[in-house]
Amino acid sequence: MTETPTRSITLTVPGMGSDHCAGIVRKTLERLDGVGEIQTNIANHHVRVATGENGPDGEALKVAVEGAGYDVAAVHDESEEESADEAGIEAAYLSLARKRLIIAGIPTTLIMILMMPHMFWQPIPGYLAIIALLAFPVVFLYGGAATHKSSWRSLKNGTFNMDVLISMGSLPPYLIGLIGFVYPMTSFIEMAATIMTFHLLGRYLEALAKGRASQAIRRLLTLGAKTARVERDGEEVEVPVKELAPGDIMVVRPGDKIPTDGEVVEGESHLDESIATGESIPVYKSVGDGVIGATINKEGRLRVKATRVGGDTFLAQVVRLIDQAQGSRVPIQEFADRMTGRFVPAVLLIALVSLIAWALFPEALRPILDWGATFLPWVNPEATTPVLAILAAIAVLVIACPCALGLATPTALMVGSGIGAERGILIRSGEAIQTFKDVKVMVLDKTGTITRGEPKLTEVVTAEGVDESELLRLATSVENASEHPIARAIVDGARERGVPPQEVTEFRSTGARGVSGKVGDETVLIGNRRLLEEEGVTGLDALDDDMQALEGKGRTVVIVAADGQACGIVAVADTLKAESVEAIRGMHALGMHVVMITGDNERAARAVADEVGIDEVQAGVLPEGKVDAIRALQEKHGNHVAMVGDGINDAAALKQANVGIAIGAGADVAIEAADVTLVRGELTGVVDAMHLSRATFGKIVQNLIWASGYNVAAIPIAAAGLLHPMIGVIAMTTSSLSVIGNSLLLKRRFAREQPKGDGV
Repeated sequence: MTETPTRSITLTVPGMGSDHCAGIVRKTLERLDGVGEIQTNIANHHVRVATGENGPDGEALKVAVEGAGYDVAAVHDESEEESADEAGIEAAYLSLARKRLIIAGIPTTLIMILMMPHMFWQPIPGYLAIIALLAFPVVFLYGGAATHKSSWRSLKNGTFNMDVLISMGSLPPYLIGLIGFVYPMTSFIEMAATIMTFHLLGRYLEALAKGRASQAIRRLLTLGAKTARVERDGEEVEVPVKELAPGDIMVVRPGDKIPTDGEVVEGESHLDESIATGESIPVYKSVGDGVIGATINKEGRLRVKATRVGGDTFLAQVVRLIDQAQGSRVPIQEFADRMTGRFVPAVLLIALVSLIAWALFPEALRPILDWGATFLPWVNPEATTPVLAILAAIAVLVIACPCALGLATPTALMVGSGIGAERGILIRSGEAIQTFKDVKVMVLDKTGTITRGEPKLTEVVTAEGVDESELLRLATSVENASEHPIARAIVDGARERGVPPQEVTEFRSTGARGVSGKVGDETVLIGNRRLLEEEGVTGLDALDDDMQALEGKGRTVVIVAADGQACGIVAVADTLKAESVEAIRGMHALGMHVVMITGDNERAARAVADEVGIDEVQAGVLPEGKVDAIRALQEKHGNHVAMVGDGINDAAALKQANVGIAIGAGADVAIEAADVTLVRGELTGVVDAMHLSRATFGKIVQNLIWASGYNVAAIPIAAAGLLHPMIGVIAMTTSSLSVIGNSLLLKRRFAREQPKGDGV
């Protein structure tokens, strides 16, 4: 029985270049006792393994993975403080791939230069010995040694990785070519060297291309500040960011990056938060405001108390989230997994059958060659039977390598999640991408999602003979002594209109009904109609029509009276976010039925719904009732329901929805609460996320169709003897690169719609 996981160990496996390889690694590790959840991420070649206290340690995991044919470049136990330099490991791997390609490419180029005159003009004395010596280091030493080592360990472990096909496509041709020293026959040594060199070229180009695909997460790792100025013993000292601790007071000068997440304790400034929210407009910050590490201080000097450091920071959480998304699995990938899991053994069998068929029935198959020779220059019907048999078998081996199929889903996820990060859209899993595209019902919370989540002064109506400024002067002066949210909205609204509060005396609060006080010589009473009627205030009837009209719009209305006479009314409401109408219009354009579920009363909810174009309203629903409401919508509309909420109060409902979307901003966003997180806090991000989801899934489908169709079409052609092995290895490499290139086209598509900032 697997014990409860207590720690997480991450292996860096440079050779894990496709989902097929990742599947082999997963199956190998699953055989070990004490291993829990296993996550593989081919974007950064990570394997994250959850193990129990008595489970295997990093060294045991490394031995198991290497036994399956894959080198392990680094082992990191996440309980330790220091992590591996992943960028350095990736650079070293790319450098190694480049060196192997150069060392293999030089002798192979010389072989090609010698082959042309030897075959077509003048035989070269000792040609076979020369090319055998030139090809030996390519096939057996620095060029091919790692491939053959991987193949051997894979076979010994009872698995079949894709290096097996390359070894079978290069070793037999070289060894068969040596027969030419004792028996005259066509040399296959050139083919062996070329196949290995093109294989190494493909590995190098894939490493380059995948580096481009996953550059978003690499860029995130370099965004943070490296050092911080902190106050120690009354002095400012500069320390590495990794030495910061919660509670440290950091000094941030204009132009500096905020070293880590914190809270402003002194000063005010505007911060460029575009890396976190995608919003290019600087955000004003003052005492008490939270700030995000790696954002840029544009103006004043700030003193900031560190609140989260290391792996707890917003940026670190985002990196983990993207890493998780890129390594996650999409349901459609199960199709590719079933294919690739049996693919290599099937290819070996087909190659063997091709070899035997051409060896035993050459005359029956030669008409195929006669037909192919009319338009394929590399087809030679006059070749001997052994040559035809070997060519067909080797062509099947090299053309069938399912690299492209294994890259189809992960590369699209890499690019899609990177684009999302640049736009403040964090997609937690590949499954969410596939599910999101089918959403038919979008459920929205009201407060903080459609509306700003804080009351704001909206309308001022004066009684006859009363000036608006006078009314606001009386209201803001008394309300300034109250801490009630409605009072703060009135005070802030009056200040925005240029009316500051004056001193108030004899202030008194009557609970939820209202407040009173003296402003100068006037006794001011502010509250609801019932309170003012009890106090004998006159002139209320003249304000009735305006009060009813405003209350019909969902406003909270309070009456202001001075010395027993009604002066007017002020209305407060939780105002709409600027983008709400546009966002809901975009949801309708995508064919979604939009539902608002809120704990607010029916009248206020309906007023907001009518203003923004909501299709259906469910009001008076408590937080615990939202789960049942989501479940009822799923029963009515099928499992195609998404919900947008704040990710905290609505956590249970977000989990119940088929796709949960947390909407928030900056360090306060609960990025672990949902499948999708909109960092910028704008509802239009839901529409952007839907477009990104559909585009990413579309690329996955295109990639799978291309890759599987390519193999289905190519293997019979190779088995029929119409495909030269050297053409096959070029086509195999081209297929893999085309899948990566098709995924990268997502960037071009979304580049036409530039985000507001640089994104996360």
